[in-house]
Amino acid sequence: MAQDYYNILGVKRDASQDDIKKAFRQQAKKYHPDTNPDSPDAEKRFKDLNEAYEVLSDSEKRSQYDMYGDGWRAGNASYQNYGGGYPGATRANSEDFQDIFTSFFSGPGSARGDAGRGRQYSSRAQINGQDIEQPVRISLREAYDGTTRIVTREGNQKKVTIPAGVNTGAKVRIAGEGTPGFAGGTPGDLLLVIDVAPDPVFTREGDDLVMDVKIDMFTAMLGGSVEVPTMTRPVNLKIAVGTQSGKKLRLTGKGMPVMARPATYGDLLVRIMVTVPESLTPDQQRKVEELRDALKQA
Repeated sequence: MAQDYYNILGVKRDASQDDIKKAFRQQAKKYHPDTNPDSPDAEKRFKDLNEAYEVLSDSEKRSQYDMYGDGWRAGNASYQNYGGGYPGATRANSEDFQDIFTSFFSGPGSARGDAGRGRQYSSRAQINGQDIEQPVRISLREAYDGTTRIVTREGNQKKVTIPAGVNTGAKVRIAGEGTPGFAGGTPGDLLLVIDVAPDPVFTREGDDLVMDVKIDMFTAMLGGSVEVPTMTRPVNLKIAVGTQSGKKLRLTGKGMPVMARPATYGDLLVRIMVTVPESLTPDQQRKVEELRDALKQA
């Protein structure tokens, strides 16, 4: 269900940034986990407040939200890249959150300020950062050999290794590159979600590869061999006498590498497609008819 961020903070839609910050201070202090240690409802409310403030305290995001409502995320690249969520979903205003919470957890009688009893700021105030998912498309060849990608985060470039044998849907984890933690919380991770692009020759089925190979009707009837490509080099495939169209022949170990199992590979399944001439001369048609009649008598 869509959430009204203005309603969550209890402010009007034309509220100033000072009004928004003040409302957030009041509500966050009320629903903070330290003051409601056993209340799931308060914890959810606290998360909603963080999300609302993260959007409305940012002029660009607020403008998008005012224009598109709950659908604003679809057009906001920065929110998508960072995964949204709370708090500090962008590094730009994570210091703003820190400043707000320091202000009301470090005053007289607070968890930090009550030095007379030696109390410390409760670890319950720590919130871990969120993981971010980022799609990455690679070719089947890159999935076979393994590859690398350069990921840019906060102006810094990081070279990431994508292992051989990876398949669509697999996730490559980059520790600590998600949204930052809050009040000492652990930062989230960046997850590269792999999408292996379709290949013009091979179809992937798990660790196996499947491909179609055309042979003429005489090779199918009399037997022979045909050269087929693999992910390494072409090989000759033996065709038995009387091979039927649609039959699958297996080349062991010519498929994809199996992740986490060195030197282990799937198989290549070659599907035979028997072809026939699309047109015949009168003499060729006569000879084919003679062959047909002879085969019927056999």
